[in-house]
Amino acid sequence: MATARAGKNKSDRAAYLVLGMHRSGTSAATQLLALAGAELPQNVMPGDEHNAKGYFEPWKIAVFNDERLRAGGGAWDDPFTFPYRALPKAQEAAWTTRALELYDAEFGQAWFPLLKDPRVSVLAPLWLTALKARKMPARAVIPVRHPLAVAGSLARRDGFPVEKSVLLWITYMLAAELYSRDMPRAFVGYDRLLADWRAEVARIEAAHGARLPRLSEHAAHLIDGFLTSDLRHNAVQSDLAAVPLVGRMAVEVHDWFEARARDEAPDPAVLDQAAHQLAAMRIEMGVFVSPVTQALDLARADLAEERHRRALERRELSDAVAELARLRREHADVEAMVDTMIAGR
Repeated sequence: MATARAGKNKSDRAAYLVLGMHRSGTSAATQLLALAGAELPQNVMPGDEHNAKGYFEPWKIAVFNDERLRAGGGAWDDPFTFPYRALPKAQEAAWTTRALELYDAEFGQAWFPLLKDPRVSVLAPLWLTALKARKMPARAVIPVRHPLAVAGSLARRDGFPVEKSVLLWITYMLAAELYSRDMPRAFVGYDRLLADWRAEVARIEAAHGARLPRLSEHAAHLIDGFLTSDLRHNAVQSDLAAVPLVGRMAVEVHDWFEARARDEAPDPAVLDQAAHQLAAMRIEMGVFVSPVTQALDLARADLAEERHRRALERRELSDAVAELARLRREHADVEAMVDTMIAGR
């Protein structure tokens, strides 16, 4: 694998956006891109019992995104957060300013910033405005995973019923597709990524019209060690079409994305029709769903922010302890040297 990759010409700069549904392989895609030279943010969410290898997303931006969703009357697990809920002009400008401040704090002068938070999929108009203000073009990578595999993961982690998880999958995937239409983008099959990531990287580079920044032999070795079979959970055993209320719509949407991940050109009218169905459901049920999910999301967000802060404090304490140990070793070495010098007189 060649080591000469993207240069440092101004035209080479681009932000990598990993878009799509939670639990869809976005973390795996993000780590691949990071190992290949895209630049992670300063404050990355640590792994936990649900994703031991890490989420690779900026927890401060995730907290901000939760706040922005609530400001629009939604939540990350509200299936009716799509389309984007714009706020009055002055409020929208204030949120954009906050997004820019966070971007600068997390990425600084990064040449290839790597932004992965599934909430960005439904908040893309906000973040694309921020990137435009920084004169940073964007490239999208959209992992495609079977919605029932996603539902299985969310059932274990959050206790969501399958109908809700599948509807959320539809919402996030529709948003990821719609808001990435004006940028280079690659649709990546999650199972194919685990089976043969090199072939998927070739597809990503072809779709972007640009090579990944620094995909060296060493990086390839690290990716081989990361994309292992233990990332493949929740084998699909049920019939997606049989899921009440949303199954048939999900089949059509999933078939569309799978076709794109095979480099086919399915009719986008399928997604337009699904968006119309989603809008009709929002009118019928949104008034019941949104307040409940918003309240639950607020509680979850508060707990998540506290957890991440404690994790950061633990890391800082660990670093301080390690530094203290180093200083003690140096002090002991100096004392031993002095004792040796005194004894030799």
